[in-house]
Amino acid sequence: MAVRKYKPTTPGRRQSSVQDFSDITKKRPEKSLTSVLNRKAGRNNTGKITVRHRGGGTKRFYRHVDFARTNFDMPVTVVAIEYDPNRGARIALVEDKNKDKSYILAEKTMKVGDVVVSSKNKIEPKAGNRMPLEYIPSGMNVYNVEMEPGKGGQAVRSAGNYAQIMVIEGKHAQLKMPSTEIRLIAKECMATIGEVSNSDYKLVRWGKAGRMRYRGIKPTVKGKNMNPVDHPHGGGEGHSPIGLRKGPRTKWGKPALGVKTRKPKQSSGKFIVSRRKSKKKK
Repeated sequence: MAVRKYKPTTPGRRQSSVQDFSDITKKRPEKSLTSVLNRKAGRNNTGKITVRHRGGGTKRFYRHVDFARTNFDMPVTVVAIEYDPNRGARIALVEDKNKDKSYILAEKTMKVGDVVVSSKNKIEPKAGNRMPLEYIPSGMNVYNVEMEPGKGGQAVRSAGNYAQIMVIEGKHAQLKMPSTEIRLIAKECMATIGEVSNSDYKLVRWGKAGRMRYRGIKPTVKGKNMNPVDHPHGGGEGHSPIGLRKGPRTKWGKPALGVKTRKPKQSSGKFIVSRRKSKKKK
């Protein structure tokens, strides 16, 4: 995939770019694999806003993607490469010999007619094939990685991402994640060989606020541009600095901007061999 630019006929057009959908082979989604996606606009079950800056957006249908691929040892054929508005990556419509269809995350080299398989045993390490980490050769790139055996792929699913298998030792495999963090994952966990499709997605420039509204994202305003009643940083004459003795605060008065918020009991640090570069201790 590439990124397309238009003639700068307006200020918004000048700054923006769009995806090139030349890799898409089917426009309409498979009806049996979609459902209506009801929007919550950042609200919880009582109607209270728990996530700010959400709302509006273009209507979408949710594509039910099979992240686990538990139809083991059943070769499936890629029928189409489709666009999914709910993620940056492309999805592949696959069909088995029983004519049952499902969606999977498309690998970057995947094309119509390819045959891929998911197995709990050792199979050919081909792009798009899925098997336990212990059977994948060291140094290979993988995506859609399980964090717990049998739970389905949870990590490395974004467009263009991949993790690299460093080594298999004991009960764990060492994976170099997209963040450069090296993490231990149980060797029984499944992963798909290759890289996630649509790597150029990160190069898209949205250009104007209106395109973000189409995506359901509302504007974000700095705290120091608000009034004192709305934010601890608010008030002052003109564009004032934050100027708090105890440091920057969130809208609700808690420490912000560079403060660690992760609770030790929720940490998975025992599985981290080497932290990502920005977190390394000097």
